Amino acid sequence: MAEPSPRTPARLPLEWIAASLKRERARTGLSLSELAKRAGIAKSTLSQLEAASGNPNVETLWALAVALEVPFSALVESPVQSVQVIRAGDGPEVASGQATFAATLLSASPPGARRDIYRLRAEPGAARVSRPHIPGTVEHLIVGAGRLKAGPAGEEAELGPGDYMTYRGDVPHAYEALEPGTAFILVMQHT
Repeated sequence: MAEPSPRTPARLPLEWIAASLKRERARTGLSLSELAKRAGIAKSTLSQLEAASGNPNVETLWALAVALEVPFSALVESPVQSVQVIRAGDGPEVASGQATFAATLLSASPPGARRDIYRLRAEPGAARVSRPHIPGTVEHLIVGAGRLKAGPAGEEAELGPGDYMTYRGDVPHAYEALEPGTAFILVMQHT
């Protein structure tokens, strides 16, 4: 049996960055020149990023986030979906220009949110069915070992090691171990 080929991480869609930069620059009222100056980057670089071209790295985006006084995630977060699954090795990745280092934002905390983090173990058998939590609850899962079927009723997904999933926790949902020794991290976000 052939070894599976390693997956190449998805590149961060430049359209997300462009839209985020335009939105945040408009919010602050900064000109292209002023934002580039505050971030310590070339105006042409910023212009390319807002035109959804170029090749941004972590340092450039971080400098822009600082200059705009927003979290880094505000520039790279994907459009909101009701259920999101990011497979291990997938997801929008931003590489460093200074080291062998890359970041994949899985989820940014919205303002005013509280997060509880749990480490969970599960074995095959009956699914753990959960009633809806308080309104506004969002759950985030990252599988560490084994296989897990999880999500809202009718929107479940099977996940393996390294996979990430997010969904509304204020609707009926379930977790079911598909392999012995399944372990995952659950982050419950409450607004």
